[in-house]
Amino acid sequence: MHESDDLKRRFARAKFRAWHRGTREADYMIGGFFDRYAAEWSAAELAWFEALLDEDDVDVMAWALQAAPAPEHIEGRQLEFMQRLDYVGIGPTAADRK
Repeated sequence: MHESDDLKRRFARAKFRAWHRGTREADYMIGGFFDRYAAEWSAAELAWFEALLDEDDVDVMAWALQAAPAPEHIEGRQLEFMQRLDYVGIGPTAADRK
């Protein structure tokens, strides 16, 4: 298997796992984060996200909302991006109001 094929499969699997967490809230938070940032990720950043996906949703959401400290292996630049929550559409958009 070619390395780029393996990476494509990992991204596809991560996307599926991000959008199928078990609760709508987690789907939007984790799946929305994936959709917003994954196109820019290196293999190392994907590995971080895969590690995040192995964590419980309650914990991930607490770290993203800064309600609980994240473990060392999760802390860093990508978690800071997740904590911005700028990728989660809340409320009606301008298009919805027309």
